[in-house]
Amino acid sequence: MEKTPSRLHGGNRTVAHTGVHPAALFQPLRDRGCSRLRAREGQQHHTWLGQRQRHRLSQTRLPSSSTRVLFDGQDRLAPCKPVARHVSSSTGPCIAGRPSLTPRRIDPSIRVRRAIHAGDALLVQRILKSNPSILHNPDTSLMGLSNSNLHLAASLGHRDICEVLLRAGHEEPCPALNDNHQTALMLAAGAGHTDVVHLLCESDPDSILRRDVRGRDAIMEASMGGHDTILQLLLTYVPGGPFEAVQRADKEGNTALHFASSNGNLLGLRTLLAAGADVERRNIWNWTPAAYSATVQAEVYLKGLVSEVERRHQLKKEAEVSKKAGFVRVVPDDSDDD
Repeated sequence: MEKTPSRLHGGNRTVAHTGVHPAALFQPLRDRGCSRLRAREGQQHHTWLGQRQRHRLSQTRLPSSSTRVLFDGQDRLAPCKPVARHVSSSTGPCIAGRPSLTPRRIDPSIRVRRAIHAGDALLVQRILKSNPSILHNPDTSLMGLSNSNLHLAASLGHRDICEVLLRAGHEEPCPALNDNHQTALMLAAGAGHTDVVHLLCESDPDSILRRDVRGRDAIMEASMGGHDTILQLLLTYVPGGPFEAVQRADKEGNTALHFASSNGNLLGLRTLLAAGADVERRNIWNWTPAAYSATVQAEVYLKGLVSEVERRHQLKKEAEVSKKAGFVRVVPDDSDDD
């Protein structure tokens, strides 16, 4: 093969005559330079595209695993690296300066509250078995009022969860109170959860007479909510009998009859009057229960009940006087005899 001197690129080189033009030998170098130039131009074009379409792309909701780019004049979705939602709080080593992608476990106190909201008694029992220290778990949020697990379950009406908490010793040695000194029984009575009230009354009847910061008890809460069935349960389980319970008043002098009258529940009014509530009892504002009647019908009904109660009391007094005098007063029968 004949060799001839070549002056390409300023050097004395020998080129083999193979039938190919000498410039073709340097084609790979030119292709590499062109590819670098095209990459640089593509990067500049991509930067220009980002400045132009930034607002439009920010308004487009895309999947977490893709991004929208302009490729060959068409709007396409290109895959991108997923972003970890939870960053591990551990201080372990990170790869390439990135945080660890290990998911962080939810705090047990939050998990048990979510389980209570969902009404899952088995999940609550399993969480408490693994974390017995969060049995009470007071809510420290701004609107939480330090409500315990039992407060939350009772207010939502989850009887099974309340039973699990009671078996775990939630109310030992005394009932749990929130920031307003309210018991779980007060919240259940005010919300109208009959099954939960029945369970809590059987568990601790003494908690019926507990007062909150306003001087109200569970009977007043039930009267305010207009829950006659719960009112009857509380008057059945209350220590000392129903007569003493309906005479109690809060710090403003309001009795359970005041709250029942303001609610307008006719059955509640009858229940309280049958238990011996005082219809003439006045609060610190010198208002009687009838003055708080929610409707005209409730006011008329209450006055009718008052007249009936006064008539019964009068007959009872006359019977006692007649018994002391030594004779029996004959009361005519009002029934029609054929």
